[in-house]
Amino acid sequence: MSDPRAADALADRYTILRELGRGGMATVYLADDRRHGRQVAIKVLHPELGAVLGADRFTREIRIAAALNHPHILPLYDSGEAGGRLYYVMPYVRGGSLRERLASGRTPGAEEAVALARQVAAALDHAHTHGLVHRDIKPENILLHEGEAMVADFGIALAAATAPHERLTHTGLMVGTPEYMSPEQAAGERTLDARSDVYSLGCVLYELLTGEPPHRAPTARGVIARRFSEAPPRARRVRPTLPAALDEAIARALAVDPADRFESAIAFADALAGRDVPGRAPRLPSLAVLPFQNLSTDPENECFADGITEDVIAQLSKIRSLRVIGRSSIMRFKGREQSLREIGLTLDVGTLLEGSVRRAGKRVRIVAQLIDAETDRHRWAETYDRDLTDIFAIQTDVALQIAGALEAELTQEERARLRRQPTDDLQAYQLYLQARHCLTRWTKQGLDQAIRHLNEAVDQDADFALAHATLAWVYLDMALAVVGSTPSSEAFERARTAVARALELDPGLAQAHAVLGHLKYACDYDWIGAEAELKRAIELDPNGGEAYDFYGLLLSALERYDEAIEMQRQAHAMDPLAHRMDIVTTFLRAGRYDEALRAVTRVLEVEPELPLAHLTLGWVRMLTGKPAEGIAAMERAVELASDNTLYLAQLGQAYARIGRVDEARKVLGRLEELSRQRYVSPYHMAYVHTGLGEDERALDWLERAYAERAGGVFGIKGSFLFASLRSHPRFQALLRKMNLGDG
Repeated sequence: MSDPRAADALADRYTILRELGRGGMATVYLADDRRHGRQVAIKVLHPELGAVLGADRFTREIRIAAALNHPHILPLYDSGEAGGRLYYVMPYVRGGSLRERLASGRTPGAEEAVALARQVAAALDHAHTHGLVHRDIKPENILLHEGEAMVADFGIALAAATAPHERLTHTGLMVGTPEYMSPEQAAGERTLDARSDVYSLGCVLYELLTGEPPHRAPTARGVIARRFSEAPPRARRVRPTLPAALDEAIARALAVDPADRFESAIAFADALAGRDVPGRAPRLPSLAVLPFQNLSTDPENECFADGITEDVIAQLSKIRSLRVIGRSSIMRFKGREQSLREIGLTLDVGTLLEGSVRRAGKRVRIVAQLIDAETDRHRWAETYDRDLTDIFAIQTDVALQIAGALEAELTQEERARLRRQPTDDLQAYQLYLQARHCLTRWTKQGLDQAIRHLNEAVDQDADFALAHATLAWVYLDMALAVVGSTPSSEAFERARTAVARALELDPGLAQAHAVLGHLKYACDYDWIGAEAELKRAIELDPNGGEAYDFYGLLLSALERYDEAIEMQRQAHAMDPLAHRMDIVTTFLRAGRYDEALRAVTRVLEVEPELPLAHLTLGWVRMLTGKPAEGIAAMERAVELASDNTLYLAQLGQAYARIGRVDEARKVLGRLEELSRQRYVSPYHMAYVHTGLGEDERALDWLERAYAERAGGVFGIKGSFLFASLRSHPRFQALLRKMNLGDG
């Protein structure tokens, strides 16, 4: 121990083991508590600070801090004076401090960072209600115990804060840390309230999300000067994928004037959780459009009713000030048995639009009503009895009426987009609706029928941009999923032709930008151009779940995992019952196995027979040392989707990884047999050869997959399925050809 006087004085109670750290006010030691048989941390104040505080003041203030009892506050075991040195004793937290975690490069993702900040806020709120302000919230004083935040050093900050200011200044010591100090504390104000700690916590959260504190300068004086002379850049400017509400909450916590901040730490925590707090803009009004009921006697009009539902969703999705649930989640409630309240809770929305469609000859009757999901109260209702030629005007009017009922603000550009008709040709529109109906059956037959109807629609109206964009989307999905009869390379080229035509006709069509963005990285490996297109798609359709999901796949392929997860969470928020498996794969790629397990388990609770979920669960088990459970889950996936070569191939790799080589070779033989009957992705063949350790053969297949743009080859850089190949020169060369650097 660097302070033998204190060590000798403490020897009857504690055995000092080693120094843990040293700061501006104290040195921390790891020690054995001989009386209780436990390890503790002892903080010994530097002599000059101890002299300023005095033993009586220190003991008095420590006693006040020791009275705090909260699950996120590190308790105080003991305190006193030993060998002329003031000290206090705390539990030893093996997880270390948040600063140590940041220094190791293991930065938390946005969701975890917010969770930690909310835990700290809860601890601070408890202290504030007891009249205590911490005054030195920083990563060093936030310890991590089993992943939970524990706030330390209430006592030392409180004791120092009550010391004579002149004597403290004379020692050169400062209560607080410049990078995290509130402006009023930096100005030397002695009377601080909860809002000062809110500011400091805002600084910590800003650093967790952006990588550095909001104000940086070479000296402490420079940091403080910047705090008063310039506002920090918005966290979202540094990290564009952060949710706007989170960005706003941090900006408010960092306001220079305390009056502009949250009044309490718990209000800040509520804002971080997305709950409304006084003085904060409320959450966006949320809406789900339930499947419109077909009241026509002709059952073929079912697709017309579904089409009206989808088009009303599409119209409303253009309004940035609304959160509108996507069609994939909505269609699960067709012929619903659930109450409106149950649906509202499932989709996390406040309002629901339900209606009916009756079509007879050239007339259409649409009844629509907007209902509060919690109270069942009607907020708006309308009946439209019009000519079929008025169908687009009806959809526009419904969207405008709902926006008004929910008090959603519309820009002039949004109003213009709402009034723009997709086509003037009703026959082309009917063909388009039939195609959309076919896409609800994701089979080879359904895809082929959809493509036929879409081609007929654009033959009928060559300027039907939405039909061209939908055709591009179908070909793109066929290329990526290897579904249907068209090889990937051919499907990509057809998608490219169709999306180019769509954008030529309507440069503001969000769906076309989303498809083009995916094409740019999945086919052209133009990562920069792809990101720009996907951002444009989100700007044009802020409720478009597909664009968020496509963007998440791009970010995951670039190993920007935190951003990818945030985008995929956004996709899930827009379409809560869809876009759930991509985020699980991203968790796996990032090595976040616990989160992957929780996410895939939630999916299986809703869809217990989903093959992809079983396959992914298998990899979670395999990668966490449970091969028997992993193989069983993958075999279940193959059983549920026996014609899917992706599942079969990944099972083959898993067999090879655990030494069941004969079974792996049987899988390889089955894939080779299937390839003589139909198209089998070379990417899938590479899985098995990689597992068998046949690197050159695996790389032959990967290079062929690259040439054909087959399957998910764009994601090979961070794929755990090809981890064993990463150092191979041919693999590195392949990454360079894909503009993915040197790996």
